[in-house]
Amino acid sequence: MTEPGRFTLPSEANFAEETARLAELWGADAIRNSDGTELDDAVLALGKRIYSAYFPSRAHNEWISLHMDETPQVYLLTDRTLAETGGPLEVDLMAAFYAEQLQPNRLADPHRYWEVMDRTAGQVVPAERWSYDPQRDTVTIEAAEAMHEYTVAFLAHIIWDPVEMYNHLTNDWGDKEHEIPFDIYHPATREFVFDTFRKWLEDNPRTDVVRFTTFFYQFTLLFDRKHREKVVDWFGCACTVSPQALDDFAECYGYRLRPEDFVDEGCYDSSWRIPRQAQRDWIEFLTTFVRANVKRLVDETHAAGKEAMMFLGDQWIGTEPYLPGFADLGLDAVVGSVGDGTTLRMIADIPGVRYTEGRFLPYFFPDTFHEGNDPSIEALDNWRKARRAILRGPVARMGYGGYLSLAAKFPKFVDTVAGIADEFRDMHDRTGGQRAEGELTVALLNSWGAMRSWMAFTVAHALPDKQTTSYYGILEALSGMRVNVRFISFDDVLDHGVDPDIDVIINAGPAHTAFSGGDAWRDPRLVATLRAWVRAGGGFVGVGQPTATWWQGRFFQLADVLGVEQEVFHTLSVDKYGPEPLDTHFITADLPGAGDFGEPVVNTYAIDESVQLLRAAGGDVQLATNDYGQGRGVYVAGLPYSALNARLLERALFHAAHAEDRYVAWSSTNPECEVAVFPDRGTYCVVNNTDRAQSTRVTRAGGGVDDVALPGSGIAWRSL
Repeated sequence: MTEPGRFTLPSEANFAEETARLAELWGADAIRNSDGTELDDAVLALGKRIYSAYFPSRAHNEWISLHMDETPQVYLLTDRTLAETGGPLEVDLMAAFYAEQLQPNRLADPHRYWEVMDRTAGQVVPAERWSYDPQRDTVTIEAAEAMHEYTVAFLAHIIWDPVEMYNHLTNDWGDKEHEIPFDIYHPATREFVFDTFRKWLEDNPRTDVVRFTTFFYQFTLLFDRKHREKVVDWFGCACTVSPQALDDFAECYGYRLRPEDFVDEGCYDSSWRIPRQAQRDWIEFLTTFVRANVKRLVDETHAAGKEAMMFLGDQWIGTEPYLPGFADLGLDAVVGSVGDGTTLRMIADIPGVRYTEGRFLPYFFPDTFHEGNDPSIEALDNWRKARRAILRGPVARMGYGGYLSLAAKFPKFVDTVAGIADEFRDMHDRTGGQRAEGELTVALLNSWGAMRSWMAFTVAHALPDKQTTSYYGILEALSGMRVNVRFISFDDVLDHGVDPDIDVIINAGPAHTAFSGGDAWRDPRLVATLRAWVRAGGGFVGVGQPTATWWQGRFFQLADVLGVEQEVFHTLSVDKYGPEPLDTHFITADLPGAGDFGEPVVNTYAIDESVQLLRAAGGDVQLATNDYGQGRGVYVAGLPYSALNARLLERALFHAAHAEDRYVAWSSTNPECEVAVFPDRGTYCVVNNTDRAQSTRVTRAGGGVDDVALPGSGIAWRSL
């Protein structure tokens, strides 16, 4: 066993003896409570550092139940209602929403703050043509057009905290009182929050770290009448509005936001949407307000002699840890849930805090810890995904969350965590908390840039789905790859060009989204800048529908760089002749068979016969490379995460950068195993990313070869 430390253990009341045993076994130096648990005096007396979860904007129903007009609000959009005949049309506002969570704002003037849309015509229905019945929560449109669809965007109060609601339903908390959230934008509630926090600090002298879970505004998480998630967006700012905030915004920015600026045709300003100026302005307005009040909490925490830690989840909206100025908040640490390598890097790479901590899975809840299940399988799978990313972006601490009493009932899981904790500490000791060496610098180019570092292609935290997996896999592959990663925006390129230390740029995503860029590619300055950069020796990798917008007879605006274009049925009369696929190539050297390129991108083709076509299916290009001046373009249809696809992307990056001669050194012959080198520490390691025994050969920089055999989930360290 390694020296104890770097581990935060969840606990609960009436569990001191087992807490002491597991703290010893897992090497915990800190204990925390989770949502729904408390630490009693016996647990506090164990002599560990104490983390106390603190919820600034919920868990005080005695206050907010007397001020229900100061709960957070959200713009909701009704489902489309068809006017089957002309004349009056009634729309039930709450037909699609869960009344225990959401309640229409019946006090604010609906004709000032709401909006009715004729979706068929794309027009706003004038206020004088509709009315609201607060007794029935219905809107009646007086002269609806027959066979037109209508929606109503309306303000609603959030009367049950969404995360506490999720935990309540997951754990079947029965008659437990629903926790009502509150909005600190209202001065009276804001002062209540700070007065309550100061009193809490006085009443909790044994707390060492205040674990803010989180601050003021919940990401978008709305439920339907059957208690199912209806709208979920981990980046969503929908739950941040109030009439006063909207009025203040108008005074500050010189224009009023519409309800449509939030409901966004039913998209709720998803991060996949190309951000509009109104959306960016609201984020800026909200972030300014949130950060000012976070700073107050942090300063008061420090004045009480305690550390301030932010949980990157729940009410994190408005903190924006990757926007400039986050370091000014003075937070000591950020902790977040680790679902995979991508989310690990999302936490680890946050600037401006003294340390970061990962909360690993599984969470100690009954949905996983139940009879007949083996939670150790998920624990090891989660660890393997996170470990390869920790080598590239280390977190200083680890821990778990939930009910320790549940986890203690599973001896195999308990032993598994003991091994993971020891390995985590050993990795930190061997590397000194340093990052492994990166051999290339790779930049992901999209509309959001650094603001959404490691957050691209995401809807719900660490939960890719069919539509996103072809792109999210890029981040997961990069999270543990031997490259340095950054995120840049189209505005960055337009304002500053391409930084000279960038070797390869990746543009990836479906057409007309924030990640591929949409009409940003109609700007001749952007296209010309990147063409010139590639011709001078840069590498450009496009995935899916990169640079896509129909403009001047072309869909992929950098088709000449990539060597690939997509037919969108405008040039079918123009014949296309491409090359035959190559049997062997540097990029595909480790890719047996056809490969997995995810969701098909149909009707792609090589623009001429000089393009090197590496994989195709049904006439559609899946993988190709193209020389462009002194640089190169590479096209990939999609990259769901797998060991083979991570290796494919790695080889594509080295090829695009004309760095093939540097590839063999410190690479593994087995794609299931990866190598991380720490020159300053005089060591390197090889990790087995599977639960099965693996063997591999590692070629050193000087030409020597090491044979390495690893058990399932194993790691081996060697001296340089």
